[in-house]
Amino acid sequence: MPGSIKDWPEDDRPREKLLRRGAAQLTDAELLAVVLRSGRSGESALDQGRAVIAAFGTFRRLAEVTTGELLRIKGLGPAKAAQILAALEMAKRYGEHEFRPGEPFSGPADVFAHFRERLGGEKREHFFAVLLDNKHRKIRDVRVSQGSLTSSIVHPRDVFEPVVRESAAAVVFVHNHPSGDPTPSREDIEITRRLRQVGEVMGVRVLDHIVIGHGRYVSFVNDGYW
Repeated sequence: MPGSIKDWPEDDRPREKLLRRGAAQLTDAELLAVVLRSGRSGESALDQGRAVIAAFGTFRRLAEVTTGELLRIKGLGPAKAAQILAALEMAKRYGEHEFRPGEPFSGPADVFAHFRERLGGEKREHFFAVLLDNKHRKIRDVRVSQGSLTSSIVHPRDVFEPVVRESAAAVVFVHNHPSGDPTPSREDIEITRRLRQVGEVMGVRVLDHIVIGHGRYVSFVNDGYW
């Protein structure tokens, strides 16, 4: 088959195939070819799409890679890497159920749905505080810390600084386990105990601490860690 996609029969061109048959009919490599739009000298966009899939296997794995890892693919420069990362971020945000400011906190499932795509594939721990008003309506969420590959360093001073600044009356803590297993560690249990104590002194209710893994979560309140 000729090297340029423009020379292919229309039914074989990824973009035309998508428009005629629907996106579901395209392979992963063909979908990437549509995103990339063009190839490089001697390679079509589909060739590059295949190279990316060969390197990373699945879109789930691709969503976890860094810009540097993408740039190691022959022919992928910063612009094409940015196109792929932007498409993946759009898919990630589509998969989230946004817990919007002003909405009431109704339970850990809504918080998990809000953070699931953002944190489920992260390689490092991220610790968030979801700030709530006196009627437990969301004010906003704040990332307090970003940890190492295995743990996040969380200090009560850093956690409660945005709580005080926003005059929050209650808070829900959220963090992820890069291992994929959301079972709380002894460190998680200890820091949660300390944060609850600080909250009591400050008159701020700590409503829950939610640990997110791969496709599942643990709620300190609902799962008996309180």
